[in-house]
Amino acid sequence: MLEYARWKYWLVSIVLVLALLFALPNLFGEDPALQLARKDRTNVTPEAQTSVEAFLKERGVEFTRSYLDTGRLMVRFPSVSEQLEGRDVVNEHYRDEYATALSFAPRAPEWLRKLGLRPMPLGLDLRGGLYLLYQVDVNAAVAQILESYEQDVRRTLTTNKIEFSGISLIARDSERQNGLRVVFKPGADLDAARKALAPVFQSLTAATAGANMTAATVGGNPALDIVLTPAHIRERQDNAIQKNLTTLRNRVNELGVSEPIVQRQGLDRINVQLPGVQNSAEVKDILGKVATLEFRLEDMTNSAAEAVQRGRAPLGSKLYTKVRGGPPVLLKRELIATGDQLTDATSAASQDGPAVSVKLNAPAGEQMLRTTRANVNKRMAVVFIEKSNEKIIVDGKEITRPVTEEEVISLATIRGIFSNNFQITGLSSGEARELALLLRAGSLAVPIEAIEERAVGPSLGRENIQQGVKALILGMLGVFIFMAVYYKVFGLVADIVLLANVVLLTALLSLLGAALSLPGIAGIILTVGMAVDANVLIYERIREELRRGVSPQVAIRLGFDKAFSAIADSNVTTFIAGVVLWLFGTGAIRGFAVVLTLGIATSMFTSLMGSRALITLMFGGRRHLTRLPI
Repeated sequence: MLEYARWKYWLVSIVLVLALLFALPNLFGEDPALQLARKDRTNVTPEAQTSVEAFLKERGVEFTRSYLDTGRLMVRFPSVSEQLEGRDVVNEHYRDEYATALSFAPRAPEWLRKLGLRPMPLGLDLRGGLYLLYQVDVNAAVAQILESYEQDVRRTLTTNKIEFSGISLIARDSERQNGLRVVFKPGADLDAARKALAPVFQSLTAATAGANMTAATVGGNPALDIVLTPAHIRERQDNAIQKNLTTLRNRVNELGVSEPIVQRQGLDRINVQLPGVQNSAEVKDILGKVATLEFRLEDMTNSAAEAVQRGRAPLGSKLYTKVRGGPPVLLKRELIATGDQLTDATSAASQDGPAVSVKLNAPAGEQMLRTTRANVNKRMAVVFIEKSNEKIIVDGKEITRPVTEEEVISLATIRGIFSNNFQITGLSSGEARELALLLRAGSLAVPIEAIEERAVGPSLGRENIQQGVKALILGMLGVFIFMAVYYKVFGLVADIVLLANVVLLTALLSLLGAALSLPGIAGIILTVGMAVDANVLIYERIREELRRGVSPQVAIRLGFDKAFSAIADSNVTTFIAGVVLWLFGTGAIRGFAVVLTLGIATSMFTSLMGSRALITLMFGGRRHLTRLPI
């Protein structure tokens, strides 16, 4: 008699039943759909759903059904043409209320959706959409921190009454600027300067205060060179990339894109995958903007016209020549608040036309309260700042340089006292919506540049799916026929186990929400081949034991026991390779690695436990078994 623990039968049965349940939504396919999300970030209500349905019927747009999904409205259409028509009419009528995104909705029954069961998401190469690869200007992050340190140095030296003649950027032991040089007046006490500046540069110091401050001489005057450490530069660059990642994710979410992917690639790149997106120009414009706001008071004592003639602003003021709907203006250098201090921004309608309702955090709200209380009937400006890169030719070589554009978009008189809640006016409706989106999502820490763009059409995605599924079916069919012919009944058992392996892998991908791409389909085919290898090793061991003259049931037990080490060794090494690919790979390589590592786990389970449970169930209870159909 060949026995197998009863709990193992139960384990195999429960796992397979759950796998069938989780994999089931993938059998029904998907329909083109339109996703509607409220721009004020509240949930779509059933009443709003009914209103949208009635509007589409009124416009003669055919749709199959709609449903609410995690606060968003999904409307399914019979074809892509109706989907595009539905998007256009909804955008025209509900432009200020909803953000729309082209998507796909599963055709699975309602009860599966209520259980939270969904098909595995499809990658960009299978679904279609927009792929963007951005280069992050990490050197701008270093320039920003140096600029901040320069202001701190000026303030600290002035407070401590230490005279200096100038501060400049230097490139010490590096091709790029990585430090500051402070030149002092003759006879200045460098030790006192070191002591005063030490708290400013605590993150730069090593064992003792001022370790990164080196004495120098410039034109006979004493100086201090303060250099950023390589570790500090790397930390600043990493922080900038992480901030950009967060901002890009926020902007994508504000656009309402379904199932986006925003991830770091390599040292200084970010890739963005937007399934279903087709309006690439609008998306690129919004994602790549490095925009923020500044709130400043107008300089009422000096003349902007005189400043334009002189070509410079008076001390304590800044000249802005680009003013929406007006002449150049002088603004005070002292900042009231910046866009980084905003906690919320929404487009709204006001008596003065389209506006952006702004909410500041507590410190900025207090500063705004003090400023407005002391400056009623004076004018406050809102400055829109946008940074980008431009390519120019210098000495026959193409170089990229940062460009900053500053525009006064609003210059209004302070009529009353307010703090953290107010409105920005003087915008068109489109500008108000875009500005609100950018402010909600946050500003990019440093500029980014799109260095690669790929658009995959829905028809090409469907063709990729068909070709990938065809390859999978043909590959599995060939394996099934070979196993059935060569190993007879045991080969049929292997075929059942292989099919269960694919079902289990599909269930895991659906459960984890891992996007399936063309490399992922290749990983599934490879997993089937590896699972076949495990069965072949087991069956050949069984045949060896039968040739040695042992009984069939003992041969089965020995075959599984002796093949285990070889199967485990080969799968563990492949698993390590898959983990390495997942850790260091990006894009398609990581998608392949995810499927490969999951496939190794499922093939080990089905080949060792599932196959043994089924074979033991078929042959373990036979008392007079003389031969095996293998």
